[in-house]
Amino acid sequence: MNLSALSFFRSLRKDNHQFAVIGLGRFGRSVCSTLHRLGYDVLATDVDEKRVSEALTEQIVGHALQLDSTESAALKEAGIFEFDTVIVAIGNYIQESIITTLNVKEGGVPHVVAKASSEVHRKLLKRVGADHVVFPEYEAGCALARTLTKPSILERFDLDPDNSIVEVIVPDEFHGKTITELQLRNRYGLNLLAVSHDGKFLINPEPNKRLERGTAMVVIGHNKDINRLPI
Repeated sequence: MNLSALSFFRSLRKDNHQFAVIGLGRFGRSVCSTLHRLGYDVLATDVDEKRVSEALTEQIVGHALQLDSTESAALKEAGIFEFDTVIVAIGNYIQESIITTLNVKEGGVPHVVAKASSEVHRKLLKRVGADHVVFPEYEAGCALARTLTKPSILERFDLDPDNSIVEVIVPDEFHGKTITELQLRNRYGLNLLAVSHDGKFLINPEPNKRLERGTAMVVIGHNKDINRLPI
């Protein structure tokens, strides 16, 4: 997440329990199933009747309708404009994606998240009113490339382009040493947030805690400093 997205997420209603998802491709289905599993009420739509039927049969949504989201009247009749948050999960059909996003914003929906397939697509979505744009394929591709080149980094959360929080496998060089002995801040400019122990994480571990190979640790810092770790 970057700082520009902060105001959008802060504006979301914490008591919102209903979401609408337009588009039941892989991304849309993933959003629906996760929200539904977490206990939220989800209304999904797609122009393809087969996808709508599959979503209902597999019980990944509470409700699903077949409609053409480029038709504003159809969205209004389905009650889409009454939702606080709508996810436009149409990524590969740029014209339909842009028209749908425009329709939803003009319909008065305060929070619209849209999926983009390119930088030009992102700019167009923002131009017609999308509040937040995501690049699932791009983000997945970046994550895969990082995993392949830095397999010791288990998880990564980018705070901004220069700083991250990462979960890494404890390097052999750190085995048996205490946190005090490692001097991560002095040697690498990094702050240690947590270490794993018996399948759980110890937050803000004691300075005399010894690290063990095969376990994990979580650090925060500048990306160039993270890259200097012996991993």
